[in-house]
Amino acid sequence: MNPKLLFWVPAALRMVLALLGVSIVWYLFGATYALGIAFVLMAMMVFVQLSYLFQLSNWLDNPQSAKLPDGWGAWTSIFARLYRMRRDDEKNQAELTEWLARFRQAMHLLPDGVVIMDDVLFLEWCNPAAEKHLGLTHERDKGMRVTNLIRSPEFMDYIILGRYDQPLTITFRNRKLIVQIIPFENRRQILVTHDVTETERIEMMRRDFIANASHELRTPLTVIVGFLEIASAELDLDATTRAAHLKLMTEQGHRMQHLIEDMLTLSRLESVDYPLRPEPVDIKKLMQQVLRDAKGLSAGKHEIKMECNGPDVLGSYDELYSAFGNLASNAVRYTPAGGSIALRWQDGPAGPQFIAQDTGIGISQEHISRLTERFYRVDKSRSRETQGTGLGLAIVKHVLLRHGGTLAIQSVADKGSSFIVSMPKSVVTPLQGELLVK
Repeated sequence: MNPKLLFWVPAALRMVLALLGVSIVWYLFGATYALGIAFVLMAMMVFVQLSYLFQLSNWLDNPQSAKLPDGWGAWTSIFARLYRMRRDDEKNQAELTEWLARFRQAMHLLPDGVVIMDDVLFLEWCNPAAEKHLGLTHERDKGMRVTNLIRSPEFMDYIILGRYDQPLTITFRNRKLIVQIIPFENRRQILVTHDVTETERIEMMRRDFIANASHELRTPLTVIVGFLEIASAELDLDATTRAAHLKLMTEQGHRMQHLIEDMLTLSRLESVDYPLRPEPVDIKKLMQQVLRDAKGLSAGKHEIKMECNGPDVLGSYDELYSAFGNLASNAVRYTPAGGSIALRWQDGPAGPQFIAQDTGIGISQEHISRLTERFYRVDKSRSRETQGTGLGLAIVKHVLLRHGGTLAIQSVADKGSSFIVSMPKSVVTPLQGELLVK
């Protein structure tokens, strides 16, 4: 039915009934009584209307705490519609609050920084990533001009020129950031920041790795190609010269082979397609093998001792052998003839430890933090003399990462070095772990 009819028909019926009642009183008791009754009815109706208007006014002032009456007559429909409007409003408000909470959570989880500013660059809101990238604090810096908070000449030029269609790359707070301002609405702008520091570092590592690998492969290839050209050009080389050339080519070929094997090992250790599958490792057998390799490399030029007093562990035998073997071979290569080398496997306070200690040439402190980088060498000429690939300690680092271990390096130039591998107690085989506790 038409809402207007729903309002006017009951109101008209009530008026007709009131007039009918007054007419009956007039007919039975006279005009005086009828006018009195009419006045009383009118006063009651005015009082009821004023009462409902007063309650409606109170509800409009405080809709959360005040309660609407059920109403009478047309007020019943009015109050019912107000209740429905309030219920719908509360539902919409709850949905809006939920969506706003989701939006804020999404903005908080974004890896990119987001700063909302007005048209004159006063900060209104920023997410945690923007606080980290730009050194901002929402509570402290709200209402401040962004150009006063971001002290960067490149950023100031970007603001002055107003060429916001292109992003800007700046270095700020030891981070490399890509920033861009995006106008939205009529009087607001968004500043978006993207941290590319790690991406740049990885890209630089990739370029350095390719350059170093190319350089390391070029040297032996140059030697081999050079001797092959000599052999093809001078067919009458004497046997002694030919044998010397073949020996050098074989050595350089082995060097390339070792380099490629180490590169493949590193690639496998870093690949998610080769997860670690722990198995019991016989440490005494592994240490004996490392000792034999070290003595073979030394050829009797060093005094090499080995102690094995620690427990067996869970891990990869081949990977641990590669890590310990690299540390032992480095100790041999960088210790002059007549020096001593000690290889120890022992139970430490936080877990088992492997220690390779030598009386070699040592390492200056400024080099220690970079020793596990690929192809990093303290003395490149000596590394080539010792047939090192420059990847040994990088392999050690990645093996330990897969086993939850750490590498500590203690060294003094011209006095010797100690490479200490610390493994967590969790890698100790269960049976031996129980015996150690007892």
